[in-house]
Amino acid sequence: MNYIEILKRPVLTEKSNIQKETANQVTFEVASQANRIQIQQAVETAFKVKVESVNTMHVRGKLKRRGRIVGKQRNWKKAIVKLAPNQRIEIFEGI
Repeated sequence: MNYIEILKRPVLTEKSNIQKETANQVTFEVASQANRIQIQQAVETAFKVKVESVNTMHVRGKLKRRGRIVGKQRNWKKAIVKLAPNQRIEIFEGI
């Protein structure tokens, strides 16, 4: 897999913005088959930064109702990437 297939989208929430400012961590939705080493290499090649550590977790999809019809959101994998000191990713800076 190349880095375009591994990194799906950045996760932009209030908690991820606080982590970016205080701990220099950024959050991505990643491919469910990707491991930590592949995620680290993908972030380093895509954004030209140095990565210190990668934490991953599987997020379960929530059950949603619309009247009597019950649906389910999809399951996905989240990666929290800790960058080296003085490293920044530009797409997160404009937020």
